[in-house]
Amino acid sequence: MRKIIDPLGQFLKTEAAGGVALMAAAALSFIFVNSQGLFSSPLLADFHAGMAGLPVTVDFAGRPVLRMTLELWVNDGLMAIFFFVVGLEIKREVLVGHLDTARKAALPALAAVGGAIVPAVIYFVFNRRAPQTLHGWAIPMATDIAFAVGVLSLFGRRVPAALKIFLLALAIVDDLLAILVIAAFYTAKMNVAALGAAAAAFLAIHAMKASGVRRPWAYVLAATAAWGCVLASGIHATIAGVILGLMTPISLPEGGPSPVDRLIAVLHPWVTFLIIPVFAFLNAGVKLGVSQLASSASSPVALGVAAGLVLGKPIGIFLTTVGARGLRLVSLPEGIGRGQLLAVAFLGGIGFTMSLFIGGLSFSDPGHLADAKAGIAAASLTAALLGSALLHRFLKETPR
Repeated sequence: MRKIIDPLGQFLKTEAAGGVALMAAAALSFIFVNSQGLFSSPLLADFHAGMAGLPVTVDFAGRPVLRMTLELWVNDGLMAIFFFVVGLEIKREVLVGHLDTARKAALPALAAVGGAIVPAVIYFVFNRRAPQTLHGWAIPMATDIAFAVGVLSLFGRRVPAALKIFLLALAIVDDLLAILVIAAFYTAKMNVAALGAAAAAFLAIHAMKASGVRRPWAYVLAATAAWGCVLASGIHATIAGVILGLMTPISLPEGGPSPVDRLIAVLHPWVTFLIIPVFAFLNAGVKLGVSQLASSASSPVALGVAAGLVLGKPIGIFLTTVGARGLRLVSLPEGIGRGQLLAVAFLGGIGFTMSLFIGGLSFSDPGHLADAKAGIAAASLTAALLGSALLHRFLKETPR
């Protein structure tokens, strides 16, 4: 039990602290973008826009190889490391963790599927007469694990261990569904030659593993090549991170910490305290002037996203779980009541990071993207408050 509880406790502590860092970065982004209205000066807003649009070029042998804005480097490059860690966590949970048997995986898997389908349907209902915005249907599907676990951790020892494990497993499956959706529905026209080169890079990494290559720099070079080829292929570059995470060995012949565990331990703090906050700072800001507020209040994008997260996620998670339990397909872990389950279902409506990411893939139109961001911000805050209120109501007091 200690082998399971200790790593889980460390992971949850990191996520809880990461939620604070993420909220701080999002608040800073909002302040910078709205500096004209807040401080009667556009300096911070101009700095934010200039930073996001800053061109960054990678040269090789004196020749430019890849040129993108800083925002794209973060969204396509640094976020690939985030998705690499997600891939590592999915592999660990499926093979040796809380999803390593069909019985363990059934409850969070069904809850995650229900929590993905219902929000997408709600978004479609709001946007069914606006075909130009239908592409954002996946925005309210995902849960932000850092925010959700951060809120749950505020209740300390009152939270049963089974409830924490359920939320963690739910978020892992939720991330997997989001990855599949991005790969299947948010891919541009594919470059077959680049896709073939990416496949060759992945095969080379597999051959290196099979032949016992242990040099980290060799894998870093091959992984970078694979990422570059995926980027050029038209498939979103972050998918390369997921594939590389799933390819990482989970065990070694001589025993000891596996490469998966070592990489998670090394990369998780960097992802939590640097990559995700930087992504939030560059992507979360939405200018909330009178015109934008009026636009978002009547926008089918903002309304669809907000309703999908605040209503769709908890309805999907809760009703799917209760229905599956009623059909005796699953059973609730000991110590979790329906009230606590409903509270966690509302926390599932905190869709900040992944929702912003999918929003950026969905819309090139700045107005639609601004509406999506407004819906995400309002819904995530509302879901956090409702989930917290329900947790306060249904969690037992800690014995003194």
